[in-house]
Amino acid sequence: MAGTVSARLNSPSARKSRPTTEPLAVRVVLITVALLFLTVVLVLPLITVFAQAFRNGASVYFASLHDKDALAAVKLTLLTAGIAVPLNTLFGVAAAWAITKFRFKGKNLLITLIDLPFAISPVISGLVFILLFGAKGWFGPWLQDHDIKVIFALPGIILATSFVTFPFVARELIPLMQAQGSQEEEAAATLGARGWRIFTKVTLPNIKWGLLYGIILCNARAMGEFGAVSVVSGKIRGETNTLPLQVEILYNDYKFAASFAVASLLVLLAVITLVVKSLVEWKHHQSLAKEKE
Repeated sequence: MAGTVSARLNSPSARKSRPTTEPLAVRVVLITVALLFLTVVLVLPLITVFAQAFRNGASVYFASLHDKDALAAVKLTLLTAGIAVPLNTLFGVAAAWAITKFRFKGKNLLITLIDLPFAISPVISGLVFILLFGAKGWFGPWLQDHDIKVIFALPGIILATSFVTFPFVARELIPLMQAQGSQEEEAAATLGARGWRIFTKVTLPNIKWGLLYGIILCNARAMGEFGAVSVVSGKIRGETNTLPLQVEILYNDYKFAASFAVASLLVLLAVITLVVKSLVEWKHHQSLAKEKE
C-alpha cells in the first residue's frame, strides 16, 4: 500500500501538478519590495555620492583627489590595510587550524574571544586602546619613557583596525575546516608528512577559496573602519586621517564637493571588493563543479 502511494506521488503527472513556486502575485510583490529596498538603501546613495562629487565639475573633483591631505589619507588607508590584513590572515589560519584540528582546554573561550569584536562597539575598542596605551594609560608612562608613540600615531591605527577586523578570516575558515574534518591530514601524517607539508599540500588547497573570501571581507572592513580609528588617531590632518576620517573632516568644513569626491574613492574600493568577491565565488563554484564531474 505504501509503495503504491509513493509511486503515485512520484509519477510524472504528480510531479507536473505539484506546485514548485509561489503564485505569480506573491513573486511580483516580493521582487518589487526587494528591488525598492535595494534602490532606496543602495543605488540612490551611490548615485548621490557621485552626483555630489561631480557637482562642481570634473576639475574640482580631481583637484580634491590630488589634495595633499587626501593623498596622505589614501596612503595611510592602504598602509593600514596592508599591515592589518596579513596579520589577521595569519591569526585566522592559525586559530582555525588550532580550533578544528586539536583538542585543548580553553577552546570555547578562544572561539568566544574571536567573536568579541562583533559584540562590542568599535568606539569602545578605541577607548580601550586609549586606556592601555594613552599618556595616562597602563603602559603610557613606560611608552613615553622609551619615546614610543602608539596613540595618535600609525601603531594605534593599526592596532584598532586589526582588532575590529581579526574575526573575519577565522570565522570564514572555522566552519569550513570543521565540515571538511581532519581525515586527509591524518592520512598524510600516516604516510610520513609533517606539519608544514601537510598544511601546504593538503589543508591549504582545501581552504583556499574560503581563505580568499575572508581576506576580501577583512580588507573591505579595514579600509572602511571609522569608529575605532577615529578614537585613536587624533584626526591630525595629513598624518593620522584615513579616508573615512578625511570625508568627515571635509564635510564638517563645509567642503561638500571635496568630501564626496573622497567618499567616491571608498565607493570605488567597495565596488572593486564586490567584483573580486563575485569572481572568487564564481571560481569556487567552478572548481566544485569540476570536482563533481
